[in-house]
Amino acid sequence: MQAAVATLFPDLFSSFSECGVVGRAVEKGLVDLSILNIRDRAVDDRGSVDDYQFGGGAGMLLRPEPLFETLERIPWRAEARVIFMTPQGRRLDHELACDLAESGGMIIFCGRYGGIDQRFRDAAVTDEISVGDAVVSGGEIPAMFLLEAVLRWIPGVLGRMESAQSDSFATGLLDYPRYTRPADYRGMKVPEVVISGNHAEIEDWRFREALELTGRKRPDLIDSKSEDYLKERFIRLLRLADRQKEKNSG
Repeated sequence: MQAAVATLFPDLFSSFSECGVVGRAVEKGLVDLSILNIRDRAVDDRGSVDDYQFGGGAGMLLRPEPLFETLERIPWRAEARVIFMTPQGRRLDHELACDLAESGGMIIFCGRYGGIDQRFRDAAVTDEISVGDAVVSGGEIPAMFLLEAVLRWIPGVLGRMESAQSDSFATGLLDYPRYTRPADYRGMKVPEVVISGNHAEIEDWRFREALELTGRKRPDLIDSKSEDYLKERFIRLLRLADRQKEKNSG
């Protein structure tokens, strides 16, 4: 996959692009990630990239010239989704992350100050994306969030895709409680069903726990769906994850 981030603060991505899921994707050659400095296309020798708003108003805006010229430096831009991180955008969710992972590439623009000139949004941006109903000083941290959410769905990045397929939202529900050794720690015991070895009972318990948790914390995820549909999807993905785990182990 081709990916690029356009930012005024490229140093913020130095460690990020070398660590964790993103670093693994880059190291394996599964993603070609470019970090572009918008200031390289400044409009004058002083490095200016922003200006006052027409009509007045608080905050400086990124000018259109550096934005368009940064985009035009990318030879594969015609096949890519051009993304602007903004609180006004569609909220990032599981479906959008998977959709972007299947795209030909993505170019993420990080705003700063009071935002960016609307003409770039109208003429060049294909997707406006938000990572939550809160505002930060720039699009860099939201862009990192987006990159990790997307790249983990590219085959080979996680090593074991079952890790992603059984996550919260992938099954349509929030994640079920998970336990590891020891089975009894300071009097806190793992539920007997989890260590029973009865896979059918374990699947049913996990579904019931995930359904209860989702109904309590995120009822909007299940309001319009039947319990039978949710259980069928949940169990199918769990079993698919188990089969892939066995295949990778063998």
